[in-house]
Amino acid sequence: MDTRGAAVEERTGGLNAAEVAERVARGETNAFESPTSRSAWSIIRANVLTLFNGIIAACFVVLLVIGRWQDALFGFSAIANTIIGSVQEFNAKRALDRLALLHAPSARVRRDGADREVPVAEVVLDDRLVLRAGDQVAADARVVASERLQLDESMLTGESDPVDKQPGDEVLSGSIVIGGAGSAVVDRVGADAFANRLSSEAKQFSLVASELRSSLNRLLGWIAWIIGPVSLLVLNAQMVAQGGWAEAIEGGTWDEAVVATVAAIVAMIPLGLVLMTSIAFAVGAVRLASRKVLVQELPAVEGLARVDLICLDKTGTLTEGDIVFDAAHPVALEPPEGWTDVLGWYGADPEANATARCLVEPYPVRQVLEPAARIAFSSARKWSAVGFAGGGTWVLGGPEMVFPATDAADAPDTAGLRERAAALAATGRRTLVLAHSPDELTAERAAAERLPRELTPVVLLTFRENVRGDARETLEYFAAQGVAVRIISGDNPQTVAAIARDVGVDAPHGIDARTLPEDLDELGELLEREVVFGRVTPTQKRDIVTALRRRGHTVAMTGDGVNDALAIKEADIGIAMESGSSATKAVARLVLLDGRFSHLPGVVAEGRRVAANIERVSMLFLTKTAYATGLAVLFGVMLLPFPFLPRQLSVTDALTIGFPAFFLALMPNARRYVPGFLRRSLSFAIPAGIVIALVLALYSRMATDAGIPEDELRSGSTLVLGIVGLWVLIVLSRPIDGWKIVIIGAMGVGLVAIYAIPFAADFLELVELSEATALLALAASFASIAGVEVVRFVHRRAVARMTPTVPAALVATVRQTAPGVPGGPAGSSGRPDRSRGRG
Repeated sequence: MDTRGAAVEERTGGLNAAEVAERVARGETNAFESPTSRSAWSIIRANVLTLFNGIIAACFVVLLVIGRWQDALFGFSAIANTIIGSVQEFNAKRALDRLALLHAPSARVRRDGADREVPVAEVVLDDRLVLRAGDQVAADARVVASERLQLDESMLTGESDPVDKQPGDEVLSGSIVIGGAGSAVVDRVGADAFANRLSSEAKQFSLVASELRSSLNRLLGWIAWIIGPVSLLVLNAQMVAQGGWAEAIEGGTWDEAVVATVAAIVAMIPLGLVLMTSIAFAVGAVRLASRKVLVQELPAVEGLARVDLICLDKTGTLTEGDIVFDAAHPVALEPPEGWTDVLGWYGADPEANATARCLVEPYPVRQVLEPAARIAFSSARKWSAVGFAGGGTWVLGGPEMVFPATDAADAPDTAGLRERAAALAATGRRTLVLAHSPDELTAERAAAERLPRELTPVVLLTFRENVRGDARETLEYFAAQGVAVRIISGDNPQTVAAIARDVGVDAPHGIDARTLPEDLDELGELLEREVVFGRVTPTQKRDIVTALRRRGHTVAMTGDGVNDALAIKEADIGIAMESGSSATKAVARLVLLDGRFSHLPGVVAEGRRVAANIERVSMLFLTKTAYATGLAVLFGVMLLPFPFLPRQLSVTDALTIGFPAFFLALMPNARRYVPGFLRRSLSFAIPAGIVIALVLALYSRMATDAGIPEDELRSGSTLVLGIVGLWVLIVLSRPIDGWKIVIIGAMGVGLVAIYAIPFAADFLELVELSEATALLALAASFASIAGVEVVRFVHRRAVARMTPTVPAALVATVRQTAPGVPGGPAGSSGRPDRSRGRG
């Protein structure tokens, strides 16, 4: 500390008014405006000002300008997708902006020799904070006076034990005073304070990693590169088909060429797939909300289905976060009279810590005792003492501290006691000893804080953290699914390892994080071998997640404390408990509203349903993109009129893709997640699209050569596309059962209706087909269907080779350990998954 700080420490009266004003003028105050996670403009820009929205908007405006509003139906899909995306990101922004680590509205400082309350923002550098039990530390400071000052730093560091603070020790903003009193001189304020630095780092905006979303973005990028030259190719062909550029412009038929070009461009963009993905995520989020799981960013529904490693914080995740009494283990053959009443006094003491309060239930107060003198508990010496008139002195504390090995020559043989206590501690239980001395506890002895002589152990008391009842079953589910587990905590590594063993984790020992390498590659290698880590700092938790992700793992992180916030934000999927801090919940992707760890298997199952169904419907949309691109290129090269109006494509898309895709995306699907969504989808969509495009081009050429009128040619093309689109739907929906029969049947009826109902036919400019056109359309349809079946046959076998088979034994284990999720006894019919390779 500099000389200025040293001078401030020596002055117990604190700063004077002039010194405070001087620091305020220099900006050395605790005022802190946390930056918003993401500006409203950036959200709007990301969702509205996109390349494809620009293309769609341009096409929409062109059609309105030339008076063809009937062909502009595609604009509504783009608008809906933009609204859904913007609303979800605004919700995420609000959650992040609510992040706050400091809840204390004011701080107590000493100025001009007097204590006064000031707003937290008005605390200045070198202020003297006056700390009492229940206060939250407003800024980082260094202790200058301590009267058994104890702080709870668990929400910052993960260490659940109270921390004694002596003069010279650092106190961090955000920690809570739980015992004693003291004062500290502020040495970091505002943005430099620990809590605010952690808050700012956690609030930096980032989107959850999503293979579905990233694959779609990559696909849209590819389409963006080809849409420009293809649109020029199509426009040229349509102008030539109208008699040439000069004649089309002079004769006013250029608008027909523009409409046809717009139809080709819009058909190439799978806007409905983006919308359907958003809807599937949203419905998944609603379903999870009914199970008390809050989804704060929609793609997280898919993300947890991809997780192959989950990092768990012990306190609040595997355990309830509280201490409960375990058992009493008598040591003395003839314990002194009244020892149970002493334990009752310890439990009922108003100043009892969390461990002592656990004694209330097993040892209720039967006799009111009045202490003559006492020594309060200290986490440094780890024992407390109390004396009752005529009853001698009673000591409660850690066995190794009350009966240290160095004093063995001066006390009864207590080596056996220490060994027994160590054996109990190795099981993950916290161990205390109650000891007695006939010597009275005088005020002088209490002030000196010395253990009495002739101390005899009476009973060993064990305490344990209350393990969540659903922890073992949930971890067994993840083990059966091949999801690895790493347990990271701020507590003692051996205690954490013992609790891990209690919930079924193979953890022979724990690793002290103070020995972890700083190099992320070395850390990653260690993480592949070890399972349990203790004494982990918040930045180390983040480094652990980072190292695992660098090794190719998809990582989920659970926790409830501020110390978990950075790691939860860094993870692919962050999961917070509702009982956790506001910081942790704000940056998490998922929040377990009732804190039940057992919800996670259901979240995994929901993620799998969403991922598998989106893959299925993506094949519908991408097949359309493939044949639309193929048609645009073929008709551009062949200089033929494009055989569809935009409105005709809009309706056939709705009947064969849009409406059925909506229902397919929401159906049950328990297929296990397999990476490579885009490759599998395109491996069907591209060859199927090429087949359809070639057949339609051949149909159009033959119809043109036969002299079939343009409106009849378009009507026939629409019929072919409708029949083939329904067949692609049938192929991708197999096995056809239940609601699928109803959906496909309804779409078939709709296809018939647009030809049979005069109003619909007139609006779509569909005319009655001649016998020759009808036969040619049916022939084209059958040829396309045969080609699609061949493509699907080859595709299914190729996918089967790429997809790992789930062993039968593993399936059986999942059903036993995860009831209520697909594949389990209460989650489905119990039939084996038949969807592998059919997505």
